[in-house]
Amino acid sequence: MAKDEILSFFVQAANHHDFSTDITLHVKGGLVTGTIISAASYFSNLKDSISEKNDVAKQLKEALKQAEESADTKQSNAEYIHLKNMSAYLAENKTTPANADLLWRGKISEVDGFFLGRISDEE
Repeated sequence: MAKDEILSFFVQAANHHDFSTDITLHVKGGLVTGTIISAASYFSNLKDSISEKNDVAKQLKEALKQAEESADTKQSNAEYIHLKNMSAYLAENKTTPANADLLWRGKISEVDGFFLGRISDEE
């Protein structure tokens, strides 16, 4: 499946220039909404969410640190989009918790469509 070049542009802006905006993605019949962040921010936030209670957690944090540093090399070809404060809307209006600080990573080539802005449960 081909990547959406406009969506790739938004991701590259986030990765290279710390650009951030709210977005809603249509993925495999569901909606994923959140704020675009850079790959480096994604790995940094993910790393910070893991407590170092054992050796496996320490190894995981080190691997995420290396991924964060690798993302900072400013690769020109973005394959993944990263979101923070994410909510997912699936069948029957079931959603992930809207107030959770969830991170999300998805393949750009798997996104069927998008719009700028986010869906909110608040009225």
